Amino acid sequence: MADKAEAVARPMKFPYTFSAKLVQFPWKHYFTNQWIWKYYAIAVVVSIPIFKKISNLANSPENVAQWAEKRRKEAAEHH
Repeated sequence: MADKAEAVARPMKFPYTFSAKLVQFPWKHYFTNQWIWKYYAIAVVVSIPIFKKISNLANSPENVAQWAEKRRKEAAEHH
């Protein structure tokens, strides 16, 4: 019986399946030769604390109560 973990001797000439296309895609080339990947990662790391702070301010109990009061007044004016 053949080993199930046996490696493929050569890649397909044309990768038909999506997983084969992912395996044969030159990921290393894109990550090392394009500037956008490095700066994208830096931007995500820098922006996470900023968005967290905005979220905490928007969802604070005082702000939630203030918005509920505004919506209550708008509903009272409409009806």
